[in-house]
Amino acid sequence: MKHSLPKLTTTYLAVLSCLSFSALAAENSTTAETNAQIKKIEQLQNQYEVQLKELEALKAQYKNTNPNEESASYQSLKELMDRVSLFGFFRAKYDHDDNDPTGSGTNNKHFYMDLEGKLKVSEIWDARFQIETRKGYTVNQSWRDGDSGSSDQDGTLQRIWVEGRPANIGVTLGTKWWGYGFQAVPFGHAADGIQLDYDVVSDWNAKVFWLRPRQGDLVTMPNGQETQIAGLNVTGSLLDNLQTSLTYATNENHGDDQKMDNMGAFELQLQATSDILLRGAFVMTDADDYNTSQEYRIDYKQTDLEKAGSYSLYTRYIDFERYGDYSHDDEWGSLPGDAKGWIFGAKYVLARNIIWETFYSVQQRNRATEEHNRDLFRTQIDFHF
Repeated sequence: MKHSLPKLTTTYLAVLSCLSFSALAAENSTTAETNAQIKKIEQLQNQYEVQLKELEALKAQYKNTNPNEESASYQSLKELMDRVSLFGFFRAKYDHDDNDPTGSGTNNKHFYMDLEGKLKVSEIWDARFQIETRKGYTVNQSWRDGDSGSSDQDGTLQRIWVEGRPANIGVTLGTKWWGYGFQAVPFGHAADGIQLDYDVVSDWNAKVFWLRPRQGDLVTMPNGQETQIAGLNVTGSLLDNLQTSLTYATNENHGDDQKMDNMGAFELQLQATSDILLRGAFVMTDADDYNTSQEYRIDYKQTDLEKAGSYSLYTRYIDFERYGDYSHDDEWGSLPGDAKGWIFGAKYVLARNIIWETFYSVQQRNRATEEHNRDLFRTQIDFHF
């Protein structure tokens, strides 16, 4: 027993030594980690100070810059960009139509692009242009007389005009497509001309115009390009949701080719509900026979090019007598002169700025001479830019 105490003491001292060594090692390890962190913080501090100096140098450089020079440079660039704007659409179209003389043959199986530009002249005036290019993907390019082909949509600058508003009077001068009324039934055609318009009171506008049609024989007026048209259009609101458009015009009737000397039109447009739009147009000329044109239309909902999935459904009834208007918009042959019938259609926005339209129409054509029935199916997709 007398040797047990020293042995236990030795063992105890050994254990204490091991514990002390472990604690010292742990302390040394903690100290190393702390030193590493401190070193890292010092590095970040140095980087921050370098970046701060760079920012202070940029700030000093900015303060030394002449603000007027910066403002003038920006304004000059903005004005340059505002001077020119381009817009339009590309279209791929397919028609399943009756053969001549009822339909328009294969003319409307085509690719088409409309390119329009606005060039700023001043704060008051803009110069405008329009280019139409049509490329049929069938042999026959046109249903027009002679070897005219696609001369009006051949990629040249077909339409050039200026528009401005000096002294609160709108002025339009040049060659362009002109449309009057809500559905362009009184007149919707390319022409050389001049127009003055003025806002008489709030929500009421009056226009006076002089036009010389460029393609007058295409729809209603035989040899229309040989005549001149002068007239007045008044458009305004009768009620919050009810608008009207009134048009009166006279024309030169060379050799009685146009069969008329005067034309009047009355139109209404009613937003019946938030989703239902009603439109009606009645036009009458002083021709001896076949002297009225009518179109009535119902639209359910409206498409929005910014909203994919938006859609519109519509039904149209047309009754265009042979000399019932000057030259209504024929909408690529789907609304010919001397025709009566129905159109049922739909539009759908596939994606932003991409819209698809399809319709079916049954019509009676050439009622003044030899009547023909016509069935037309059309589908097209437009890419707007």
